Amino acid sequence: MRDTRESRLLLVLLIAVAFALITVDIRGGEDSPVDGARQGAAAVFGPIEDSVSTAVNPVGNAVSAVRDSGERHDQLAELAKENTALKARLGSDDRNSSRLKQLDKMLKIAGQGQYGIKGAEVIAIGAAQGFSWTITVDVGANDGIQRDMTVLNGDGLVGRVTTVGPNTATVLLANDPDFTVGTRMEATDELGFASGQGDRPLRVELLNGKADVKKGDRLVTFGSQADKPFVPGVPVGVVSRVDPSGGDLTRTLYVTPYVSFTKLDIVGVVVQAPKKDPRDTVLPAKPKPTPTPTVTVTVTPSANAPVDGEIQQEQ
Repeated sequence: MRDTRESRLLLVLLIAVAFALITVDIRGGEDSPVDGARQGAAAVFGPIEDSVSTAVNPVGNAVSAVRDSGERHDQLAELAKENTALKARLGSDDRNSSRLKQLDKMLKIAGQGQYGIKGAEVIAIGAAQGFSWTITVDVGANDGIQRDMTVLNGDGLVGRVTTVGPNTATVLLANDPDFTVGTRMEATDELGFASGQGDRPLRVELLNGKADVKKGDRLVTFGSQADKPFVPGVPVGVVSRVDPSGGDLTRTLYVTPYVSFTKLDIVGVVVQAPKKDPRDTVLPAKPKPTPTPTVTVTVTPSANAPVDGEIQQEQ
């Protein structure tokens, strides 16, 4: 159509009619005079829109899944690169050989649990604001660290991040009296809450007062909503003592933690939670029982020994 004066007038007229219909529709509400036409259009085009949506949504979901997978892969690759840089920074001399072993052990746990971790070094013990069991690590907000992130090492649960600075962070250790974490028993899935007791074993209150628990049973973290402050499946410790139930609603256990809180050096902050609960897969292999030695005594009769029924006379 040529751009003539008539065509421009027609366009203006159509726009005016459209605005008039919109105004009438809004003011009319449910009694709108154009409601019937709108319902008729919906009846005609609705099935078409639905079929198109059905066809497109799986494609969109697949694209979204691939995009999320790609982003996760990129993030894990970046974390692996940063942890490799940390390993290079530690060096390979005798002084740092044990630290490299700690890092390798921690990366193995991270791989088993599918935790995305940011490796860090402990640079201070304690906190200026009190006498709590804390450590300071050399990563902070500039490294993607946030409050209430899980901290672990090659043995298990270390604690959680409580304070974050630009380049450092404070971690409350799991043995601090103010520390509490939800736990799950290996195999039986009995739930409880573990609390720190300083240099004594962790105290765990099981929700089931009649739970069948014995010395040597193991616990992992249960996990928190949205994985903060705790991701699931991190090894916590081994039951060292079980209090008699006594008919109480809960049952008290004492757990020796896997982590030695006085020997912390290389730790990892979980910056990316696993896609699914690793359950008990991160726990170390159970030690094989040591066989009890048996002693067999063989009696060999002497040539001068008396025969049954005979008495040997003295010479």
